[in-house]
Amino acid sequence: MPRIDMDVKLDFKDVLFRPKRSSLKSRSEVDLRRTFTFRNSKQSYHGIPIIAANMDTTGTFEMAQVLSKHLHPSNPGCSLTLPACPHPPQHVAVSSGSGQADLEKLCSVLEAVSDIRFVCLDVANGYSEHFVEFVKTVRGRFPQHTIMAGNVVTGEMVEELILAGADIIKVGIGPGSVCTTRIKTGVGYPQLSAVIECADSAHGLKAHIISGCVCVILGAGADFVMLGGMLAGHDQCAGEVIEKNGRKVQLFYGMSSDTAMKKHVGGVAEYRASEGRTVEVPYRGDVEATIRDILGGLRSTCTYVGAAKLKELSRRTTFIRVTQQASHMFT
Repeated sequence: MPRIDMDVKLDFKDVLFRPKRSSLKSRSEVDLRRTFTFRNSKQSYHGIPIIAANMDTTGTFEMAQVLSKHLHPSNPGCSLTLPACPHPPQHVAVSSGSGQADLEKLCSVLEAVSDIRFVCLDVANGYSEHFVEFVKTVRGRFPQHTIMAGNVVTGEMVEELILAGADIIKVGIGPGSVCTTRIKTGVGYPQLSAVIECADSAHGLKAHIISGCVCVILGAGADFVMLGGMLAGHDQCAGEVIEKNGRKVQLFYGMSSDTAMKKHVGGVAEYRASEGRTVEVPYRGDVEATIRDILGGLRSTCTYVGAAKLKELSRRTTFIRVTQQASHMFT
C-alpha cells in the first residue's frame, strides 16, 4: 500500500524572515565570509560561500574569474580551458557523473591539473547504491580532495553519502528554474524543508550541504549556495547572444534537457525522457553588477535579523508562514 506522509513540507514561497532587533548600523558591517574545515578531506575553505552551478552555460572559467574576485579576493581567477590553465582558481571543482568513462576522465583531469582540490559528483538521483559506491571509489582515489555529491533531499541519504566519503551534499530534486523532473516524474521534496532536514543530518556528522537560492537557504541552515539561473545571460556565460524581436537573449538550459543531451551525448536516449527546459533569458551584460546585487541582498537580510556575520544567520532566523510574499501588481 502507498504511504502518505501527512507532515507539512514547505518551499521558499511559503515563508518570510521575521525581522528582529539589530545593533548593526549599516549593511557594510556584515561579514559574509565563512570558514569551513571539511570532514573527510580535512581541507579548509575561507570566503563567501557562493558557487556557480556546474552547468555548461554558467560554470565557465570566465565566471570563476569574476566570482573569485568578489568571493575570494586574494585568489586570482583563470579564464582558460582546464588543461591549459596552469593556475586555475583555487575554488574550482571538476564536475563528474558516475560512470566508468566519467571516472577515467575525472582521474585524467585531476592528474593533469594538480591545483584543483574540489570534485563535484553530480547525478539526478543520488539514492542509487551504485552512486554510493562511486563516491567511495572517488574518495579512495583522491583522499585529500573535497567532494561534493548529490542530489538527495532526505537526511538518511545525506548521512550515507557523508559516510561514503562526501564532504558537501547537494540538496534538491527538481527545484531548479529549468528542471522538469517534478513534472515528468512526480518526484521531489519542497526545498525549504529539504534544506532544514538535510542540514541537520549533515551538521550532526560535521559535514556540509549546498543548495540553490540565496538568503532563505542560508537562513535554513545551508552552508553553500549554488546559482544557475541567477547567473544566466551574462557575458561570462557560454553561448551566443542572439537578437530576437528587437531584444538580446541567451539560451539557458537544464543539463537533462534535449539541448544539453544533443550537445554532449548526441541526443536523448530512447529509454529516458528529457527532464529540463531550454529557455531564452534576457542578455544582462557583465555579471559584476548581478554579483554585487546578490551580495547586497544577503547583507540586507543579515541586518534585518541582526546577524553581524553570515555564520550567525541561521541561528537568528525565524521563518513565518505566509500566503503571499510580495505584491505582484506591476509584474
